[in-house]
Amino acid sequence: MLAVLALTAATTVAPAPAPDFTRLVEAVSPVVVNISAVGVVPVDEEPSGSSDQPPLEPPIPFDESSGSGVIIGADGWILTNNHVVAGASEVLVRLADRRELSARIVGTDPASDLALLKVEASKLPVAKIGDPTKLKPGEWVLAIGAPFGFEYSATAGIVSAKGRSVGSEQYVPYIQTDVAVNPGNSGGPLINLRGEVVGLNSQIFSSTGTYNGISFAVPIDLAMEVVGQLRKSGRVVRGWLGLNIQDVTRDLADSFGMSRPAGALVRGLATAGPAAKAGIQVGDVILEYDAKPLRRSEELPPLVGRTAPGKKVVIKVLRGGKPVTLNAVVGELPLPAPAPVERRIAPTDDKLGLAVRDLNAGERTALEVAEGGAMVEAVLEGPAADAGLAEGDVLLRVGPALIASAAQFGELMAALPAGRTVAVLVLRDGQTQFLPLRMPMP
Repeated sequence: MLAVLALTAATTVAPAPAPDFTRLVEAVSPVVVNISAVGVVPVDEEPSGSSDQPPLEPPIPFDESSGSGVIIGADGWILTNNHVVAGASEVLVRLADRRELSARIVGTDPASDLALLKVEASKLPVAKIGDPTKLKPGEWVLAIGAPFGFEYSATAGIVSAKGRSVGSEQYVPYIQTDVAVNPGNSGGPLINLRGEVVGLNSQIFSSTGTYNGISFAVPIDLAMEVVGQLRKSGRVVRGWLGLNIQDVTRDLADSFGMSRPAGALVRGLATAGPAAKAGIQVGDVILEYDAKPLRRSEELPPLVGRTAPGKKVVIKVLRGGKPVTLNAVVGELPLPAPAPVERRIAPTDDKLGLAVRDLNAGERTALEVAEGGAMVEAVLEGPAADAGLAEGDVLLRVGPALIASAAQFGELMAALPAGRTVAVLVLRDGQTQFLPLRMPMP
């Protein structure tokens, strides 16, 4: 017993004392600016969801008429969020020495929520740029900004996670923190204990529109890449493969014969897009992109987006339980957005609690399903309901097999062994997704 206690004591990690932020705030504050944008039309930030238990709102901009920024060039270059200045007829920048200067919007990038401003000034203090790839969850970070108009307010916390995909902005691997940020903090710097800017505070996850314990920052390395393109051409060019993907759940991994969930499951392809030309197929699980292994699906879009169009990349996928290596030439992300996706799939059986039928000509035209598929007419209690299938879904594929008709779907399901989990590709509300359907036991 004494030996066990001794071992426990020897392996206990003593908590580190909280750092003294006073010198850090004093050193970094001069590179932070307050931004006022005139003529901005606010966006609707009304939370959605049930009234009895409202869900957390998807990440929302902090404020549409004021915010913060950080000086990245001694001759007047300032980085902030796009939503702070978008649609503004006039932008004013207030420096730490109380000077107020008119700013020109050099360029904006809504996809990363970044904007580059220029003021006529010289010999300004400049932020030290850090390396966000070296950040670790649990590391102390500091935010400086103007929440609710209170300029040069400092708040501190830790890095909660990295590589977060939030909202519809798939090209930013956000840094998640528990640093208190609120309206007016938008565009202000996230700083490590060395006084280096590692991110730009951008969004919150909230049911009220104010801080609820989760905030997100754009990694500064990505931001500086965007700055380089905005200074050069006023716009940002991103790589594109033409993929519609989803995460691999435990049940889907089991259906694909994977030992654990990993990678990005392809649920749709842009017609004649780079991925389709490279031979990627719906149902492939992308395990590696350009020599970078993928643990989760959200890791793929930022990697593709930061790839220069025209570059040749090697993509490793799992197909039919076997590894396949493909070569793709990355295209340029169309503006305003690529048009998804190619579709295919289908299932039916009383044992599943599922009734399906063939699609009619009008449904094929409206749903853009040229051939095959089966329409779900009813879902009763049973495996189909457990899998998340719903009336109106179009079943396009079971595992690697495309569904030619409702009858063929029944044949495919009847051939599967009891207890087997199979990935079913479903078309719903114009989007395709895989659902894990487990065959019932006898």
